[in-house]
Amino acid sequence: MKNMKKSLQAYGTLLALAIIILVFSILRPAAFFTVRNFINISRQISLMVIISIGATLVMSINEFDLSVGSMASLGGVMSALMAVNGLPLPLCFLLPILISLVIGWINGWIVAKFKVLSFITTLGMSTVLSGVIYRLTGGATVFQNIPKGFSWLGTFKIGEIPLLSVIMLAFVVLFGFIMRHTVLGRRLYAIGGNEETSKVAGINVPLYKNIAFALCAVLSCITGMLIASRVGSANTTAGDGYFLSSYAAVFIGCTVSKKGIPNVLGTLVGCAILGILTNGLTMLQMPTYMQDIITGAIIIFAVIMQKLGKGNAN
Repeated sequence: MKNMKKSLQAYGTLLALAIIILVFSILRPAAFFTVRNFINISRQISLMVIISIGATLVMSINEFDLSVGSMASLGGVMSALMAVNGLPLPLCFLLPILISLVIGWINGWIVAKFKVLSFITTLGMSTVLSGVIYRLTGGATVFQNIPKGFSWLGTFKIGEIPLLSVIMLAFVVLFGFIMRHTVLGRRLYAIGGNEETSKVAGINVPLYKNIAFALCAVLSCITGMLIASRVGSANTTAGDGYFLSSYAAVFIGCTVSKKGIPNVLGTLVGCAILGILTNGLTMLQMPTYMQDIITGAIIIFAVIMQKLGKGNAN
């Protein structure tokens, strides 16, 4: 019984993913269990994975960034406006990244310097960014006179594989390696485990908090720009829908770790579960409100399991 409990704790989330795939494969074999549909799912979750990796970095230090949705919306708006005004396309994507880096660094600096709750700090920043977006656009979607080349990143395919899926995989590999095998990753986890002990060990806690928030903002901005590139326009609220799903994916991903801690591979699994659920339930013509109920219940369950995982680890 004890071994079974450990096995469920270690592999329960992956088993749940397998069961979800099996159920939809039985119910809709011709439509769901196809290579084309799984490629489609990878494209659908690609943007969620990128923004969720940012949330993973911040959660690894036991903080939250509630401005990820607004930062994504701002990234899309800035890149689209620059493209409309004739700036070189590489600059249209590079400048928003640099601006988001500064914004994220400011978030981390406020949290670390003034010991303000990250929940409050980033909620305030989210409101500021929403105001900036409205000032830039007047509340209107940016779509007129966007050059065709702007949509290349979001629509290009390598054979049958969307470039977005390849970009997603690249980010997963990069940040998975960073969090598991570099000094940065180890120190972020150390701060999340015990901030005071990290200070005693000589870790520059404010610096690494700044880095975590800055990277989170950059990944959110990249997500927003890819959203704009994919649809060929920049909606002022395009990133809002990614806020809840990104943290849901991280919490689900925590259950993949025996210690119940945020991890990039787990976040990928969490995004896959949410994406496959949405895909399968849509095929079953499940009403949107039922999809929300099921997804919300999974989030609550994942939070409980994440807490239990940490408790068992201790």
